[in-house]
Amino acid sequence: MYRPQDDTALLTEALAEVTVPPGARVLDVGTGTGALALTAARAGAGEVTAADVSRRALATAWVNARVRRLPVRLCRADVATSPPRGPFDLVLANPPYVPWPGGTRPSHRWDGGDDGRAVLDPLCGVLPALLSVRGCLLLVQSALSGVDRTVTALAEAQLKTAVVARRRVPFGPVLRGRAPYLEQRGLIARGEREEELVVIRADRTRRGD
Repeated sequence: MYRPQDDTALLTEALAEVTVPPGARVLDVGTGTGALALTAARAGAGEVTAADVSRRALATAWVNARVRRLPVRLCRADVATSPPRGPFDLVLANPPYVPWPGGTRPSHRWDGGDDGRAVLDPLCGVLPALLSVRGCLLLVQSALSGVDRTVTALAEAQLKTAVVARRRVPFGPVLRGRAPYLEQRGLIARGEREEELVVIRADRTRRGD
């Protein structure tokens, strides 16, 4: 668990552009401190489920929700393998997506395998099934981990899919330490020390929409 970063901020801004229906069921995947779950609760959601594999993250989210007196249900789960029972009207996802060079123990907080997609690909497989008839997914990731692959996977699941937000940000400590690996993989140009964060929106629509 770590403090909200630029990706959380960008996803929060994208969420502000979504109308959360009164009483909506919301799932926050990889909730961390619970920042997005709390935002959804403030927006009028009827039921918010905050999911994470980390007990420490869930404990932090519980404290933050209790202090603010917001109704958030906590769920310890790997959504890619054991998703909570849906359907949900809105799914928010900030999964681990940082390419991992190996050699050290990966962190469940940000490491996403050698290409950054070890969590993204399984999520793309299960998230569409969690959406209600008019459900909406907002997912944030780095361009380093293959935005087109995510868009294609969600579109192939018959979701109306688009990139709705982008922002270039300086590398944080983790990516700075992995810059040689990213250069070697051809994921960044030599000397490049910025990444582009992207929010992808995917909507389940009725046939003919």
